[in-house]
Amino acid sequence: MLFAYYQPIAMKTIFSLALLTMVSLSTHAGDWPQWRGPERDGNSSELASLNKLSTDLKPAWRIQVGGGHSGPVAAGNTVIYVDEDGTNEVAHALDAASGKERWKVAYAPRFQDEWGAGPRATPMIDGDRVYVQSCTGEFRCLSLADGKTIWQTSFEKDFGVKFLGNKANEGTATRRGNNGSGVIDGDRLFLPVGSKNGASVVCFDKKSGKVLWKSGDDEAAYSSLAMASLGGVRQVVALTAEALQGADAVSGKVLWRVPLKTAAKRHAASPVVIGDQITVNSHTFGLRSFRVEKDTGGFKATEAWANADLKINLATPVLLDGHLYSQGANKDYVCVDAKTGALKWSQTGFGLGRKDYASTIAIGKNLLALTEDGTLLLVAGNPDKYIELGRVQVCGNTWSHPALANGRLYVRDGRSLQCFDLGAK
Repeated sequence: MLFAYYQPIAMKTIFSLALLTMVSLSTHAGDWPQWRGPERDGNSSELASLNKLSTDLKPAWRIQVGGGHSGPVAAGNTVIYVDEDGTNEVAHALDAASGKERWKVAYAPRFQDEWGAGPRATPMIDGDRVYVQSCTGEFRCLSLADGKTIWQTSFEKDFGVKFLGNKANEGTATRRGNNGSGVIDGDRLFLPVGSKNGASVVCFDKKSGKVLWKSGDDEAAYSSLAMASLGGVRQVVALTAEALQGADAVSGKVLWRVPLKTAAKRHAASPVVIGDQITVNSHTFGLRSFRVEKDTGGFKATEAWANADLKINLATPVLLDGHLYSQGANKDYVCVDAKTGALKWSQTGFGLGRKDYASTIAIGKNLLALTEDGTLLLVAGNPDKYIELGRVQVCGNTWSHPALANGRLYVRDGRSLQCFDLGAK
């Protein structure tokens, strides 16, 4: 509802209405509005027939950006990205077709450590709003039309989570930044706040910012939240610094919990929901899958399988036709049977030196993989063997997950954001 009461509409108001209408259309299948895409699973309905990559791929547009590891998001004709300008962390809105900037707004002080400067959590576009999060735990809901703040919260001021930076002894979010992205489900917004005082995960009304519930005492790691319907109950799933757990989306009650505390407390990958199973990975415990089901006392989570050798550090695997595809633990790319955890194949050459990350997007029967050194590869989703269908260098070193929306691939490294037309509609 744009207006709660009648008022005369001046020319300025008409222009504002037109702008709002232009940028606030509901997200649809062709959009990439959040971390890991439309369904938060790394799968896209785009480019299902793509079977090759041009070795002469050129960007439709390219703009200079500041530091940050956050990925871009896109909905309708709008692209959102966040970076830093030397003083602050800044949100930007662009025209998707041209890259022309519509607005920018600073929303938090700049953070930097030895891994770089700038924000690391991916924004979320939802209707006529965009949600952004800083490394230091400042969170804002902004108008998609003009970037004005609608509501905001601070993890430190509102929930007592003091950001320590390099003064922290462990690798939780209070040291390297609040990198894990929140998730929206219906009218609820869930954030990995990480307070040890009953607010590990916090649920907000996405429109007003009202706190609906607070739950848990775990610190936040770097993992993003996921949503799942398990045993007929809608749940928010979190890989915290201490455990994997599911909480009732309505009440916040923790329904099941698996301790997964590791020495560094730096879980970075997101939970992967596969039916009634949740699969997670870490540089410490490897790749593990847990089956969640109702029990006489409520819910229970039991280990379905474990592969301790697949110590995948930063990348989140993507499910395609019953198999998980991901950057591996040994500078390789791997295919894993999602039912058993068995390694189907491993392809070396994905990473040199300390490089151990690749972003993966499933498209049709194939996979788009962007490596840490900026190489874009098209790989067949074949569980029997590695088949490479094409490769091209598209950017410099990057930990930012690309966005695939309406035929365009948006790729960001430490210096630029580029748009590649792979089949724009």
